[in-house]
Amino acid sequence: MVRSSIVVALTCFAALGLYGFYRTSWEHTKRLRVVEPGRFYRSGQMTVEGFAETIERLKIRTVINVQDDFPDPLLVKGPMGGREAESAMCARLGVRYVALAPDLQPRRTPGGPRPTVIDEFLAVLDREETYPALIHCKAGLHRTGVLCAVYRMEYQGWTTGAAFRELRAHGFGDRACTIANDYVRQYVLDYRPRAGRDGLALRPTR
Repeated sequence: MVRSSIVVALTCFAALGLYGFYRTSWEHTKRLRVVEPGRFYRSGQMTVEGFAETIERLKIRTVINVQDDFPDPLLVKGPMGGREAESAMCARLGVRYVALAPDLQPRRTPGGPRPTVIDEFLAVLDREETYPALIHCKAGLHRTGVLCAVYRMEYQGWTTGAAFRELRAHGFGDRACTIANDYVRQYVLDYRPRAGRDGLALRPTR
């Protein structure tokens, strides 16, 4: 009986250790993906170590946090460490920190006012000194996803359909990624790139 209890305890301990290792490794550079090489990247919220490594390796100049519920999140330091505020870490690393709050307009007809954060987002990205830039939310799927779709359509000339398909493929979810979702509709399906803007030149259409 005692031997069985010891075996069970050791098994549980090993399982918890492997889970902790997996979580730490996974969150180190959580869902880090390339949007445009050398220019624009996306992710979820990383650990302190992963965040610092990413900024150094990709030469990030601007970090855009779109967690409206956590405008200055505390990043975890390693498996047993403390925490550090993201804005403080950016200041320490010499990186510009921008917090944006994705919003929704009341249900509307196409052509009406769009979410105000879109214009705030474009104002940041219109400036060449912003790049390379990293955008992230908590998971790196939904708020990050719809704004990356805006980037695709505005600066790379992607069609609405292409941006929508990438949004779905990158984890927004087949059931959630429909016209019934206000974020999908207002940020992607209703989005129209600016005409005659003074921002960056469009990339080839995909």
